[in-house]
Amino acid sequence: MLQIDKTIVSLDILEEKFCCDLVKCHGDCCIEGDSGAPVTSEEVNIIKNSYSEFESYLSERNRQEIKKQGFSVIDKDNDLVTPLVGNNECVYTFIDEEGNTKCAIERAYLEGKIGFRKPVSCHLFPIRITEYKRFDALNYQQLDICKAGRICGKRKGLPLWQYLKEPLIRKYGPKWYSELEIAAKVYEEKESHE
Repeated sequence: MLQIDKTIVSLDILEEKFCCDLVKCHGDCCIEGDSGAPVTSEEVNIIKNSYSEFESYLSERNRQEIKKQGFSVIDKDNDLVTPLVGNNECVYTFIDEEGNTKCAIERAYLEGKIGFRKPVSCHLFPIRITEYKRFDALNYQQLDICKAGRICGKRKGLPLWQYLKEPLIRKYGPKWYSELEIAAKVYEEKESHE
């Protein structure tokens, strides 16, 4: 573990190689699991206020689930999360022309319709953050559905912390990321000499 400001970063984040391979996984992280993606109440308000900009990308089934469940739910761990369709698929997903599961919120963002990309927990995946009173713990969640991402990351030699540069800066800022970069390089040099 290493500490940067009020965060504790697992060494897995420095050591593991990772790069999403949508061609192989087809976006399974959006449809696998027993709970939705963690969201903040602020993110829920943004999603609610921009819903009209991405609603048309959703299936009728997903729109009906949003009507029924709302824009967020409390899961069994008492966390605020995105609602699910059929106990596994995020309600904000759609299937693209290639059969990949994608985020309707992100599609509206990429098309310039809204200024919010997607919940930061989705953007940071497979890093998961646990918030405590005095610090955030950042851990790498290694799942079978991301095997293709690990293979792709190893092939490219891309560490997880570099692959997730944009969402890490989004969450903690450029100064924090610069400190992570320095720590990662020091750690890499130390490991290469052992």
